[in-house]
Amino acid sequence: MMAALPQEAACYEMRAYGGPLDARKTTLAEALEGMRGKTFHYLYDFGDGWEHSVKIQGIAPADPQGTYPRLLEATGMRPPEDSGGPWGYAEKLEALTDPAHEYHEEALEALGDDHDSHAQPNIAVIHARFAALAKKWAPRPRKAK
Repeated sequence: MMAALPQEAACYEMRAYGGPLDARKTTLAEALEGMRGKTFHYLYDFGDGWEHSVKIQGIAPADPQGTYPRLLEATGMRPPEDSGGPWGYAEKLEALTDPAHEYHEEALEALGDDHDSHAQPNIAVIHARFAALAKKWAPRPRKAK
């Protein structure tokens, strides 16, 4: 999925410019400055180790009439939170398809019997969540003193 979303400060690290950037002290705009055509690595959830490589193909000026965050593209489903990182999730998927697997019941509980890792995301749900975030993050008029 390609989108512009701020993340919880404690949940991510961006590695660019040869080292980690502290998300509590660096804005996304600062981190991406000069990154056009370059790739950075994004670590989501230190405990589970979900690492993403993100290539910046372009940075366009904000549309003053647009609503943010805005979904640009979505492919595939995300794994559920706390699924054990790439390796734990892969093991859960394997266990889910094998009733004899020692972790089959745990995988059923964590993922559900209808989990489909190849399903396409529900775009309407994503748009609804983004609209709620946009409303929450919208600038509020200041009260007159």
